[in-house]
Amino acid sequence: MIVSAIDVDKLMLMAQQMSQGVATTLSLFILTLLFAMPLGLLVSFGRMSKNVIVRNVTKFYISVMRGTPLMLQLLVVYFGPYLLFGITISPSYRFPAAVISFSINYAAYFAEIYRSGIESMPAGQYEAANVLGYGKGQTFFKIIFPQVVKRILPSVTNEIITLVKDTSLAFAIAVLEVFTIAKQIASAQTSMVPYVAAGIFYYLFNYLVAFIMERVERKLNYYH
Repeated sequence: MIVSAIDVDKLMLMAQQMSQGVATTLSLFILTLLFAMPLGLLVSFGRMSKNVIVRNVTKFYISVMRGTPLMLQLLVVYFGPYLLFGITISPSYRFPAAVISFSINYAAYFAEIYRSGIESMPAGQYEAANVLGYGKGQTFFKIIFPQVVKRILPSVTNEIITLVKDTSLAFAIAVLEVFTIAKQIASAQTSMVPYVAAGIFYYLFNYLVAFIMERVERKLNYYH
């Protein structure tokens, strides 16, 4: 009975500690999407720009973000202000640094997804809109973009699912998300239970994301 009581206390404490990590993970996930998706659209416009300088700058940005590890980008964003400019780093900067790193990284991936969707649209769509008297902005947001969203949704879903798992990389700068806390508890208790709990959380989170995105995809299926 005493052993059972101790085990229950440990489980309750673990649940309480991991709930804090869950909140951090969810915040990091949501904020990354809020910043990365619109930023990715802006970057895609730059990537398709007729201005050579803008096009090459955005192309280089995408190349760097996709060609270097996200963990390295986390370290650069977090330690960069101190190493480059001697600015004192506060522990409170860890979470904003993680949000910045994830946002600029995923914006590059979203930009290429947007670009592929936009460039796949037939030229006749633009010509028809022009005949009907639509301006460039109206053409894009009222005619082109809704169709692009439908086409790119599977690719966007894959990136969002990857983001759920990538949030665990925030441990590199000691952000107390689910994986970091699970690792600390597992080390303190010499138990695999925290890792199993973290794995179940990531699986259920991804299952929920996939379910929601599938419903959205069905809603956008005009022939369903």
